Amino acid sequence: MSEARDLRLIAQWRDDPTEARMTVDLRVEDLRVASAWDVFGAFDLDGAAPLPFILRRDGRIEFGKSADPWRTDLRKAEIRVGATFSVWFNEMDSGQYKIVKLAELGAKERK
Repeated sequence: MSEARDLRLIAQWRDDPTEARMTVDLRVEDLRVASAWDVFGAFDLDGAAPLPFILRRDGRIEFGKSADPWRTDLRKAEIRVGATFSVWFNEMDSGQYKIVKLAELGAKERK
């Protein structure tokens, strides 16, 4: 069993890597999401204004009271660069995301 690490995950929509980039901060242990609590993230839908969200324990992605939640299986995915997971935007539409970067939270580059 490895030590838990706090990471920032960046994932790209596989249909169009230039749109809807997803960023989320997670606690990861043994390549899986280790935290059972809600976590925060954002989708960069158009490159201008990030859309913040809460990733609930059950996989719902909530944007606020006015928007219908999306769903994801990110909590079941292997957390490593190159791994994929799904996001369901509604009952009929979904997309695959690919993890492109993992960065240790709090780590700073030393000069």
